Amino acid sequence: MGLGFVMLCHTALERAAQTARYWASAGCPVVIHVDAKAPAAEVLAFRNSLKDVPNLKFVPQIQCYWGTWSLIEATLSASKILLESFPNAQHVCLVSGSCLPLRPVSDLQTYLADHPETDFIESVMTRHVCWTAGGLDLERFTLHFPFSWTKQKRLFDAYVTVQRAFGLRRKIPERVVPHMGSQWWCLTRQTLTALLEDPDHAKFNRYFRGIWIPDEAYFQSLVRLYSKNIESRSLTLSKFDPMGRPHVFYDDHLQLLRRSDCFMVRKIWPKANQLYHHFLAPEALTHQRAAPAPGKITRLFAQAGERRTRGRPGLYMQSRFPDAGREFGQTCAPYSIFCGFSDVLQGFAPWLEKAVGGRVHGHLFAKDRAEFAGNAPVYNGCLSDSASLRDHNPQSFLTNLLWNTRGERQVFQFGPRDQQDIATFIAQDKNAQIAVISGAWAVPLFHLDQDFDQKRETAAQLQRIETEFLTLLRQPWVRAHVQIWTLADFVENPHGQLQDIVRHLGPNGPVRPTEMPAVVDLAGLGPFLQRLRNHGMPPMLMGDFSPDQSEPSAHPHTPRPKILLRG
Repeated sequence: MGLGFVMLCHTALERAAQTARYWASAGCPVVIHVDAKAPAAEVLAFRNSLKDVPNLKFVPQIQCYWGTWSLIEATLSASKILLESFPNAQHVCLVSGSCLPLRPVSDLQTYLADHPETDFIESVMTRHVCWTAGGLDLERFTLHFPFSWTKQKRLFDAYVTVQRAFGLRRKIPERVVPHMGSQWWCLTRQTLTALLEDPDHAKFNRYFRGIWIPDEAYFQSLVRLYSKNIESRSLTLSKFDPMGRPHVFYDDHLQLLRRSDCFMVRKIWPKANQLYHHFLAPEALTHQRAAPAPGKITRLFAQAGERRTRGRPGLYMQSRFPDAGREFGQTCAPYSIFCGFSDVLQGFAPWLEKAVGGRVHGHLFAKDRAEFAGNAPVYNGCLSDSASLRDHNPQSFLTNLLWNTRGERQVFQFGPRDQQDIATFIAQDKNAQIAVISGAWAVPLFHLDQDFDQKRETAAQLQRIETEFLTLLRQPWVRAHVQIWTLADFVENPHGQLQDIVRHLGPNGPVRPTEMPAVVDLAGLGPFLQRLRNHGMPPMLMGDFSPDQSEPSAHPHTPRPKILLRG
């Protein structure tokens, strides 16, 4: 089966010469177009280096620009020369100077011989395309594009907007159904000849000269008029980033490319010496009969694209600081926040660490310092307990702590005496488990040896802060798992509430802890709260405490349920 190559060369001509010589040495005719913008001295050296290659021709140079008709013009010119000069070429393969064969030419020739009437070209109808970058699908066929997208971006966008506003449209020629796809194809001689000799060829050329990025649409649309059998895929492996730019392959992609079983690949870094040495050395290429399987590495590229654009949940770094609202995870692991528990339960932190097997910190967002577990001044990842450093970016402080302690559940205390800037972040985080005993701050305030008027002012301030926090946790957009008890509800059945908490923390802790922390002395709390109310500061978050009792008032046979806001 005769096979010919049309090469479009722009830069790195010394590498293009190596590839052209490799294909020609396998008996394949090669017709080369060199971009007229290439330096004359480099073009002369390029031509001279290939003088001894018999079945190789050059076509007159034209200046080629990205996404313009000049690329189609160069391809048509080279294709005509190849068909006229080499009648034995039954398939014509379009490649670039940065393409590289991944398998012996004989493998490709055998594969094409098994598909003698098949055209390999990605050709997808525009209404079914979902991967175009730039927002223009069918409109690239119906609008006018007199301005360069790369050099006159503002004029380009403005003129598109004007045409949309006034309903200006170009007429698509009869017989043409817009299709799009990769510009790298392998067509049969019959199909390519029919395209060049079509009576409407000149009319088609005038139309496609005015569309946007014709190299992705010209052959992809017209081949539908002449082909007997189309395989809508390219034999050349090419990958693109989310911005539509071609992925560049380097030496460290060697094993990846070998596993693909594809016949060719673009785009290769010109200085990838190992790739060129390996794939252009005949003794290094073993004959593989497997069909091309780009799907083997498509998954890897999909994962890499996902990692590059969305990152990993909870990983914040200098090279890719995420935009708010675009992340699919704020933190990397579940964690727990307890509000008011250490105010109500004696020895709560050491008991919880023993019960759940996690790392229990103090108040990480205390105003004076971050209270790491064990009172450590520096924690995993060189996180300092400095309040000023933490408060410069509290979100990064928390996410870094969780990232640096992956595999170990982190638990910390939080309350109205702490810095509140982190509150919205944790409320939005699906990894956060927040348990709140509202009004628990009144217990240490009650025991504090301080003037009553000062206690009243402090109580008013703490109640205002906690009220704002509870209002935040009750918003419909909250994603954290939130549980809230009033102080009165919690002290009615503290052991039952703690069992539920431990059960929600995961499999590390026992379902029913045998030892429970004791509740602090609440004798006199009811009268203290009533005194606050009598002096104009009504306690609203503690629940129902009788002014004449230390314990909350409740019916003995009707326990108060916890409030489960969000699961």
